[in-house]
Amino acid sequence: MQTKDIDKVLESSRVIAVVGLSNRDYRPSHRVAEYLQSVGYRIIPVNPNETEVLGIKAYPTLDDVPEKIDVVDIFRRSEFVPSLVDAAIRSGAKVIWMQEGIFHDAAAQRARAAGLQVVMDRCMFKEHRRWISDKQRSASTS
Repeated sequence: MQTKDIDKVLESSRVIAVVGLSNRDYRPSHRVAEYLQSVGYRIIPVNPNETEVLGIKAYPTLDDVPEKIDVVDIFRRSEFVPSLVDAAIRSGAKVIWMQEGIFHDAAAQRARAAGLQVVMDRCMFKEHRRWISDKQRSASTS
């Protein structure tokens, strides 16, 4: 996915289901979700081992989330991606986002065929920071 497409995802999305979100504040999932929450995204924790993360009720699976999801942000190993893509399709999510180091081409193709956008091997925190910086730089040169 190109940078301009990622920017559109970041701009248009509001609700992010973070799969694998942990209460352990040293985990990347926790740090990324905490940042995204701090900049205004609604975070939905998805982890069968948690009941609440960042003060928000956690759900065991994507299928248990009772509300509309814009982005499914995946912090699970690549072998778990296919079943998460299937659940994301069922949920009506618009975007599958696989964090850095997570790839699954066949699942990505299945998601795209179902009309979802796919981001692989990218950190949502880093991409958001870049997007904000680009917007600020553009505003200062206008």
